[in-house]
Amino acid sequence: MVRSLRHVLVAFSLLISTTVLGVAATTAPASADACYSWSRTLSQGATGEDVRQLQIRVSGYPGYGAVLALDSSFGPATKAAVTRFQQAYGLTADGVAGPQTYAKLYALQDDDCTPINFTYAELNRCNTTWSGGAVSAAAAKANALVTMWKLQALRHALGDRPLGVNSGFRSYSCNSAVGGASNSRHLYGDAADLAAGTQGFCTIAKQARYHGFSQILGPGYPDHNDHVHVAAPATRLWSAPNCGI
Repeated sequence: MVRSLRHVLVAFSLLISTTVLGVAATTAPASADACYSWSRTLSQGATGEDVRQLQIRVSGYPGYGAVLALDSSFGPATKAAVTRFQQAYGLTADGVAGPQTYAKLYALQDDDCTPINFTYAELNRCNTTWSGGAVSAAAAKANALVTMWKLQALRHALGDRPLGVNSGFRSYSCNSAVGGASNSRHLYGDAADLAAGTQGFCTIAKQARYHGFSQILGPGYPDHNDHVHVAAPATRLWSAPNCGI
């Protein structure tokens, strides 16, 4: 009920902010969300924390083989990602983040800022503190949040069918217990192992190339025939030989 009421308020705010006596308004974005609210329209050239928050949520739309930098600077890559997000949801695709774009983002996120189809619990079955990995607990949790927004984009591109996460963040002890690689990206919180679902492993692995994952490992790669592993290290490694990757 609370979430439904919030969405009604977002829609009402969008209506009020976009039309004033029949004249379109461009300086008063919708602003009504328990997680994060934007207070200004953002376009190329803008900088600030609100830009970084936007980048997190469109990080799954960087284009084939790309990874969007979360640098708080609205450059050409951010504009392209915003445009792809807008296209994916049937919005006006101008690369400018305003009321329509924010209203959609508000509808897609829960109050803890996770996207509606993924949770912190899914991305961390190791411990509740996010500690014991290769980075600080705060960094691991922040990395997992970005990963979830990428997964949300991937899920939408695959027809909004459920996308199961078998494994996410691991501490060193958890990683050792499951036989993970000593340098596993799971230790950083930016990795997820995905089940086939109704899409199939190869469909998932191929589509993931468009959604900000520089590491994609799947069928044909050693020990990855029963899942697709996605992550975001600095160096690209795509290998799913059975899928033609």
